[in-house]
Amino acid sequence: MPLAEGEFKLTYSANGVHPGAAFTFGTVRSGYYLLDDFEVKDTDVTSGDAPLPREDGVRHGQDYTTGAVITFEVGVDTVDDGDTLLERHGANLDAVSVMKQAWDAKAVRDRMATPAVLSTTQGGRARRWYGRPRQCAKAASKLTRQGYTPVVATFATAHTGSFDDVEQSVRVDMAPPPHRGIKGPLKEPLSMVGEGTVRVPGEITVRGNRPAWPVITITGPISQPVCELVGKWKFGLNLTLAAGEKVTVDPRPWARTVLRGSGSVAGLITRGSPLLEDLLIPTGRQDFVLRGTDATATAFMTVAWRDAYAYL
Repeated sequence: MPLAEGEFKLTYSANGVHPGAAFTFGTVRSGYYLLDDFEVKDTDVTSGDAPLPREDGVRHGQDYTTGAVITFEVGVDTVDDGDTLLERHGANLDAVSVMKQAWDAKAVRDRMATPAVLSTTQGGRARRWYGRPRQCAKAASKLTRQGYTPVVATFATAHTGSFDDVEQSVRVDMAPPPHRGIKGPLKEPLSMVGEGTVRVPGEITVRGNRPAWPVITITGPISQPVCELVGKWKFGLNLTLAAGEKVTVDPRPWARTVLRGSGSVAGLITRGSPLLEDLLIPTGRQDFVLRGTDATATAFMTVAWRDAYAYL
């Protein structure tokens, strides 16, 4: 079910005996409504500033941020879930426990480089963050026995800004698409067969107001594959993929992997390729091309991305 305006959803997968979560909150219908507007606070910048020797002033260096912290003040409301004080109290304790279990996130805390996803709809826009739930503390309240408890919870993101909740993708083939031709016998007026394309294969439009991270999957048979973002960068791999074999390049900050199956082939990135941290797609119209050696012309790649925003 799609999120209603103002709702949030915390999701992550199960891991062994530790359960996953799909916890919805933020509105009255969820039973966990916000008491105040949520706060998105970027963490302090780690600056590379250095004082100038023997004089006043400073030389600015490279600066870095370490993500944002999102804070929620949530009212856990079960006032209507029982006819007696005891029933309302019990229902409220259960509801608070459900939230704290989702926020505990043991399933992702046990795994390196594995984020949870926090999705929301704000102003009709579906957005998401990647990170991990952190604090989830019940505030002191005399109303818990009446069926109401305020809770303060935080979510630490692995990045600044947010991403579109809808992932987009394009398939780029080694072989060009069939060309339109002339239908015989030739008569006046001449007619063309075949449907015209609305875009060039490999053409995409990145919206948002920040560069986007692509997830690139190349499917063989192909040798020395190269993914080229025309006019921007070329990313190559010194390997050969058999028919149906795949390699996935994921430069997103919480992943930073180059995998063939479950094994890393990051050591086979060709010289001259950009660092994974620089593998970004600028906003606007862009073109992707797959290059390499493929006698069958059946190799292809898929480029998937989410539009990125400085806020929402």
